[in-house]
Amino acid sequence: MKVFFFLVMASFCNAKESSLEFNRDIRSILSDKCFACHGPDAKTVEGDLRLDLRARAIETEAIVPGDADKSSLVRRIFSDDEQMVMPPPESHKPLTRIEQQTLRRWITEGAEYESHWAYTPLKREEDSKSLGIDHFVNQRLVESSVQPVAEADRVTLIRRLSFDLTGLPPTVEEVNEYVNDASENADEKVIDRLLNSRRYGERMAIYWLDLVRFADTVGYHGDQDVSQSPYRSYVINAFNSNMPYDRFVREQLAGDLLADPTLDQQVASGYNRLNQTTEEGGSQAKEYLAIYFADRVRNVSQVFMGATVGCAQCHDHKYDPYTAKDFYSLGAFFADLDERGVYGARSRPPTIRVPSDDDSRRLAEADQKLAALNARVAPLRQQLLERQSEWEAITRNEIEGNESVDTVWIDDAQDTGGKNNGSWNFVSGKGVPVHSGSKSRSQQSDGLVQHFFDDARKKATVQAGMKFYVWVHLDSKNPPKALMLQFNDGDWEHRAVWGSDDISYGKRADSWVGYQRAGGLPNTGKWVRLEADPLQLGLPVGTVVKGMAYTQFGGLVHWDQAGYTGAGIPSTVAKAIAINPSERTDEQEKAVEDHYIDGADEMVDLRKQIADAETNRTKVEESATTMVVSRSVEPREIRILPRGNWMDNSGEVVGPAIPEFLGKLETGDARPTRLDLANWLCEPDNVLTARTMVNRLWFLMLGRGICSSVDDFGGQGTYPSHPELLDWLAVEFVESGWDIKHIMKLIASSQAYQRSSKPSPELRESDPYNELFARQGRFRIAAEMVRDSALAISGLLVEQVGGTSARPYQPPGYYAQLNFPRREYAADDGDHQYRRGVYTHWQRTFLHPMLKAFDAPSREECTAQRSRSNTPLQALTLLNDPTFVEAARVFAARIMREGGDSTDQKITWAYRTAVSRGPDAVVADELRDVFVQHSNHFAESIDEAKQLISEGNASVAEDLDPVQLAAWTSVARVILNLQETITRY
Repeated sequence: MKVFFFLVMASFCNAKESSLEFNRDIRSILSDKCFACHGPDAKTVEGDLRLDLRARAIETEAIVPGDADKSSLVRRIFSDDEQMVMPPPESHKPLTRIEQQTLRRWITEGAEYESHWAYTPLKREEDSKSLGIDHFVNQRLVESSVQPVAEADRVTLIRRLSFDLTGLPPTVEEVNEYVNDASENADEKVIDRLLNSRRYGERMAIYWLDLVRFADTVGYHGDQDVSQSPYRSYVINAFNSNMPYDRFVREQLAGDLLADPTLDQQVASGYNRLNQTTEEGGSQAKEYLAIYFADRVRNVSQVFMGATVGCAQCHDHKYDPYTAKDFYSLGAFFADLDERGVYGARSRPPTIRVPSDDDSRRLAEADQKLAALNARVAPLRQQLLERQSEWEAITRNEIEGNESVDTVWIDDAQDTGGKNNGSWNFVSGKGVPVHSGSKSRSQQSDGLVQHFFDDARKKATVQAGMKFYVWVHLDSKNPPKALMLQFNDGDWEHRAVWGSDDISYGKRADSWVGYQRAGGLPNTGKWVRLEADPLQLGLPVGTVVKGMAYTQFGGLVHWDQAGYTGAGIPSTVAKAIAINPSERTDEQEKAVEDHYIDGADEMVDLRKQIADAETNRTKVEESATTMVVSRSVEPREIRILPRGNWMDNSGEVVGPAIPEFLGKLETGDARPTRLDLANWLCEPDNVLTARTMVNRLWFLMLGRGICSSVDDFGGQGTYPSHPELLDWLAVEFVESGWDIKHIMKLIASSQAYQRSSKPSPELRESDPYNELFARQGRFRIAAEMVRDSALAISGLLVEQVGGTSARPYQPPGYYAQLNFPRREYAADDGDHQYRRGVYTHWQRTFLHPMLKAFDAPSREECTAQRSRSNTPLQALTLLNDPTFVEAARVFAARIMREGGDSTDQKITWAYRTAVSRGPDAVVADELRDVFVQHSNHFAESIDEAKQLISEGNASVAEDLDPVQLAAWTSVARVILNLQETITRY
């Protein structure tokens, strides 16, 4: 308490030397103690007094500039009367004596107001471009009469750089190389190497994924899995490739709206779909759409603007100039997203498939093979046509008794003996079109609709020349947009489509066996026979077909007799062959030619090869990971919800708009889009975007931001310790082309960054929170890095950039409370078990216990700054979590093999490998005692030793003595548990 009082007094005394500044000295007091009742929310202003507006405060004589005694604000804040004093006692926010005196002095000095610092234009004087970071930091140190600490030693510095830029500790070899590098650019070489490492993107992704609340599960209710891992890979690759930040922003907010968006840009647009969702039965879709809407506004404003627009959901913001209208107008940019309030069947459409690098290679090989096979079709057809007359002559003599016969599956009833699905609406009577028998099946819809049967008692075995058929009658006044026949041979990936591409099942840009475009819609108002060639649908000769589906998009269709034409010569072909070729119609000639070509052994064999190749390609494609993405549809209406009530539709209808006090988008008569929002955020003169990002980069590199409230640049946030430096960096960021690595290198190269983190006694007392950056920060590394370090030190770490999420060891029964569905956690085997922590499966409601112990967030909301705790549970985790026990015993095997001959050599090697320096004598003595005591214990308890050294999936070192290995495992467990091992200095 004495230290705090001294700091406040010192700050106050410093302020006496120069005039008070509203943003630096006054705004935080008013915002914290007064604005809740006398701030920007005009609807809840008490006594008609607005202290956020100078004119209103003067008008009510709350403030009389230059005369504190006449100011009612001063009288009220100094009053001893509980009925008069402000803030009122029930607010539980009394002003301190220093705050009272500061407000009095400010009024005496003229009570000048300033626009909030975060909403003023970025400033960097032309002559300050070359000054650099240390000019601003050192200038403040001089003004504060503070002596900075010395530069950190090289071992500490390379360890710090390695953690900050890659999330992993340096190897002994890397430390030695840097320590012994006498060149002038030794620092630059290390910084460049680390920035160009593939590990850099993984380290940066840890922070970004916290911001955007990336997870592997939906969050609400059953917290089911949802496939989003390609987005994580996109983020990692974006950081590694140093994608300009403005492009990074555009692709995430509106990648799907860019011209001809690439697969990566579509994946990036999945950012808009990372919010929590539900599929709970009985949920109100409208309510959850409002929940998703509010979540999106909160996240977009915090991530890209450092703003808390979410606080204006129910009323105007209490502390910032954001209104409720701003809240709903910002959310209206996302009203075009194709989404549902309540989802089902573990599905979150729209989604796309995102092949891995290996998948892409296999798909390319499959495409090459298919192209080669398809290229053989035309030449083979020409060769066969040269022999057609011979075939006709032979066939003409064999026609009698060899005509094909229709096998009827469906006519006036569904009597296949199989299972039904959909509405089988058999109709008859006057005016009802019927082709065969006395009934047809009427199917009508405004969208996608189908009926089908499966597991037919009488199945169809595909033969050469066979065709599936159905008779259809399209209503003249209400025709469908598309028709589809679909067949099941164990799966339904065999489809023929007529008309438009509105039917989504199996649809791709190009035709394939699962979506074979067969031509336009048949004529309306008459019965037409649709036929599908099984060979063209990936159903080779010998395939058994057991189900058939009848699908349409929109309109009214009557479906009648359906089945298949068996082997032999179809009657239409038989009649045509009997006619002299010169007298046939074009239709008859085509029927003969197609029948001959399709039945030729060479063509049957080739088409089977093509069908097999397409099937194999489909399997590869369908094995690819799916990703939820953004898809733009007709925007839904957005209204201001009074008090945030989703059931109250009385509010004003609003369109997309940026916060009114920040300007207006110029889009003419066109409705502003998400891309317009992204473009505005990335304007060079946007006051928030660059400031927000460079402040967070500084936070990552020094442990606190220039503005310490990295999640809030508003009235409840903090004033920057170095506002000129913040703007200097923001302008540098924009002018560099939004180059993140450039900013990271500038920071890493600065004196401020390279200082020791050990404070002098004077600094510890005068600047305990390191606001002046007279020293570096020291803090425990992030949860993922704690795990990664143990795996790297042991040699278990498997480095593979991107891919699906990994599931480390986890206590049995941890998921016992998860329902819908009930599930059991299954830890990964093989290399996946040893991947970096950024790839850990993120279960929002049941976060992995190790991550939770080390303060990783659930990612239900944006997290710009994780908590940092120091608890016994963390030590217990490092000692007992199977990951760390396994890492310790594998590290122990390394110690025995690589550490030297003597115990002391092994201890020194192990310590240096883990913390980059040799142990002090007292530490070495303690570790030696651990080794001796545990050697004696395990010599008498060989079964315990064997149990310890078999923890985890990694192979046991059979060539090493189990007692010695267990004892060194104990030493390794101690080293991995050291504060120095998990702390970045």
